[in-house]
Amino acid sequence: MCKHILNAQVAIRAPCCRKWFDCAECHAEVSDHSLAKASEMAFACKKCKKTFRKDLSDFEDEDEFCPHCDNHFVLEAVEPEASLGVEGEDIRIDSRMIKDDRQKLKKGVTSIYDVEVSDKLG
Repeated sequence: MCKHILNAQVAIRAPCCRKWFDCAECHAEVSDHSLAKASEMAFACKKCKKTFRKDLSDFEDEDEFCPHCDNHFVLEAVEPEASLGVEGEDIRIDSRMIKDDRQKLKKGVTSIYDVEVSDKLG
């Protein structure tokens, strides 16, 4: 599974070291050399698990599909986005993440909405 391109449909065989990678960035992470360019590339479809070759010098619209299962493998890449989230347990199971302990309730009061206005002022 590629961490750079989330919707990768094929793996590529690097012509320089003859190893399989999901993308060029995956090759750069584990190799000490740059990815060699070639006019013919070998691909492995992730849907049907079969390999095929494509001539990139004469690449047309119908070449964007796997010849075995017609999986469309030339897509706009979906890359992971940075996000800010709260890590913790499911709040349906453990609600301590959303509880505010700064507001201490009086005995017998079950909610801040049950407190009388005169109690807050006095």
